Amino acid sequence: MKLLVTGGAGFIGSAFVRLVIAERPDYSITNLDKLSYSGNLENLASIQHHPNYRFVHGDVCDAQLVNELFEQERPDAVVHFAAESHVDRSILSPEPVFETNLRGTFVLLEAARRHGVGRFIQVSTDEVYGSIEPPAEADESWPLNPSSPYSASKAGADLLALAYFRTYGVPAIVTRSSNNYGPFQFPEKLIPLMITNALEQRPLPVYGDGLQVRDWIYVDDHCRALLTVLERGRPGEIYNIAGNCSLTNLEVVRRILRSLGRPESLIQFVTDRPGHDRRYAMSSAKIQAELGWKPLVDFETGLATTIRWYQENTGWLERVRTGEYRQYYARNYEQRDAELGRLVRLRGR
Repeated sequence: MKLLVTGGAGFIGSAFVRLVIAERPDYSITNLDKLSYSGNLENLASIQHHPNYRFVHGDVCDAQLVNELFEQERPDAVVHFAAESHVDRSILSPEPVFETNLRGTFVLLEAARRHGVGRFIQVSTDEVYGSIEPPAEADESWPLNPSSPYSASKAGADLLALAYFRTYGVPAIVTRSSNNYGPFQFPEKLIPLMITNALEQRPLPVYGDGLQVRDWIYVDDHCRALLTVLERGRPGEIYNIAGNCSLTNLEVVRRILRSLGRPESLIQFVTDRPGHDRRYAMSSAKIQAELGWKPLVDFETGLATTIRWYQENTGWLERVRTGEYRQYYARNYEQRDAELGRLVRLRGR
């Protein structure tokens, strides 16, 4: 199978590329990535010279480039990871998420339609379901209720993919996963941010009271699910991918501190995120019953592996924490109240 993977230099995309190269020797991958702040070719150093792998530097919104790639490579399937994926960045600056997440998906779907691609996997998120009151869990028919510009853009992209299936017959499949964690994750997300700050004895910023509930899935489990859907999923369907591990953000932070022998006094409660969803909860019964997938890595094991990776890869960490990252960190945390106040004033005009 010939795959076109978009965003394959990012955290989840690179894990998927490494998995496919390792476990499917008869597959070839073309990786299209524009290498924005969170895209990093170091994530793929172990396979960069593999004969079944090719990297192309480019933007999914570039229709000419995308069409040229489809004509050159004639991919059998597209696995679409490329996205602006951080909620806080989407709140501070919403335009990029709609450009990449909606227009980029449209460009790819148009190319897939014209070139008769056999599979199109739209990789999405549980955030499209919004906050869910306990004890309910969202199944694939749950109403969409996005709260942030990021989740709204992903919900729109999901609907676009499903519309292309119904209208044009593009064999699109939507997957929605819970919170991923693991090695190579950009340090703006909760787990790597807390690990790296704890390692450096810096404050650990926790939004609000820290009691927001998230389901956690180890990135390799998610990628195994995606490979299963790619090979055996039904076009036009949605598959939820959950780790079956619901924890509050505060409990995750405390586990990290205990693992590293750091005091809880490093926790610093900060102003909550605007529109912050209280609880994500999702059932993956469909993919387990229909395709036989289930998560294999428990949270304790996955977290220990992740912490050890960041301890052993301080060079990678320093190289990704560039001036742009430091500017974002200062804006989102050190100047948080001023930035959120500015957003409130703009909203009130």
